[in-house]
Amino acid sequence: MVENAWNLVSLGLPVPTEEAISYFEQREALWMLDQQGPRRCSAEVRLETKETPAELSHSVEETPKQWFMGDGSCDFTWRKSCVTHERIQLRERHCECTEGGKGFIKKENLIHTGVKPNECNQGGKAFTNRTFLSLHQRTHTGENPFECYHCGKRFRQMSNLIKHQRIHTGEKPYECNQCGKAFRDKRGVTGHQKRHTGEKPYECNQCGKAFTEKGTLIRHQRIHTGEKPYECNQCRKAFRDKGSLTVHERIHSGEKPYECNQCRKAFRDKGALTFHQRIHTGEKPYECNQCGKAFRDKRGVTGHQKRHTGEKPYECNQCGKAFTEKGTLIRHQRIHTGEKPYECNQCRKAFRDKGSLTVHERIHSGEKPYECNQCRKAFRDKGALTIHERIHTGEKPYECNQCGKTFRKKASLTFHQRIHTGEKPYECNQCGKTFRKKASLTFHQTIHTGEKPYECNQCRKAFRDKRSLKRHQRIHTGIMNVINV
Repeated sequence: MVENAWNLVSLGLPVPTEEAISYFEQREALWMLDQQGPRRCSAEVRLETKETPAELSHSVEETPKQWFMGDGSCDFTWRKSCVTHERIQLRERHCECTEGGKGFIKKENLIHTGVKPNECNQGGKAFTNRTFLSLHQRTHTGENPFECYHCGKRFRQMSNLIKHQRIHTGEKPYECNQCGKAFRDKRGVTGHQKRHTGEKPYECNQCGKAFTEKGTLIRHQRIHTGEKPYECNQCRKAFRDKGSLTVHERIHSGEKPYECNQCRKAFRDKGALTFHQRIHTGEKPYECNQCGKAFRDKRGVTGHQKRHTGEKPYECNQCGKAFTEKGTLIRHQRIHTGEKPYECNQCRKAFRDKGSLTVHERIHSGEKPYECNQCRKAFRDKGALTIHERIHTGEKPYECNQCGKTFRKKASLTFHQRIHTGEKPYECNQCGKTFRKKASLTFHQTIHTGEKPYECNQCRKAFRDKRSLKRHQRIHTGIMNVINV
């Protein structure tokens, strides 16, 4: 009953008399009438306090009519007087805060004195008021009493539920007074407004990097300390912030709550959806300040700008090759380790990086989301589209520094340069013959294995490579032409 009263009053909803009285009897909090102008009410409620040697006692008197039912006869609201500023504790009396100037019925100014008399019996963490302690203890008990009626997600605090429900309703009541951008909670708009002022009051004491919010600084400092306090209870992987853990847990649950309203593709986190939607809109808000090239995300432009500076801070400790981004180094190191952590759940083929798996899966699904706007030819990955578009534009951005020959794609240049260097990095493990490109080695190995994967669909004759098959199929085409003549 006490919890019900707490839940209802937190929302500003009507509370039956017996629940409210029970709430007072439990001494959970002292509630006071908000006096902000003339009030009219058919029910009269008076809160009395009297100082005793041991503790503050409460008494409530009311008229026979039901108290605080919100039937239209009352227009007052109730507020928790001391939860947000100075909590009423034991042996309370009338006094005024000497620093904040607010008047309360209390003995000690706990916020300004730093006294935290309410201690958690599990973690030892202390709080200035009992309500905050009760909320904290739900961390240990796992209690989430507030449930979203849209999706069933539960929360420890009513305020968190209210903010969450705005995801479903689309409500964004907090608006920036400079650019008009709207936010679901006050914290969001406060942090955003600091971007306009350039204010970054929170500075890291190790690297000097500054932030607009304290929470962002705390998460950043975990990079230096290595602390990862949020652990997945399924695979034990740990994370620096709760948001990353939440997104990670959706890998196990399969939950993808963010859906594109154009192609219906779903994503585990909002950032991925935002980035994806720019494929449809063509928006590229991040521009290089040197060459003007634009990118869909900040990470893209950051990596690109390192090309201008020549900066490659991430070096492989095995072969010495350096990279502009840490992620690229991690993927490269899997060449040395042989690690292929991303596996196709249809054919079990494994890949070194997630991007390659995503592109591969489109072979099974038949999806080709990237289309040339000149000839309408479609491709499974963006890189293939980019190379194809150079056929129309005639662009050949990769030039050999020895003979000046140019190429549409980097791989072609790499292969060509081996003509000058004589390098043949691909060696047959049976006869020792070496090749400039992997495809040549693959074809050569079919001599040893006898494998002929390319079969004619007319006479069933098989061939080691696709080119031989196409040449053979012309025989059938030629025969058909003779018959027709």
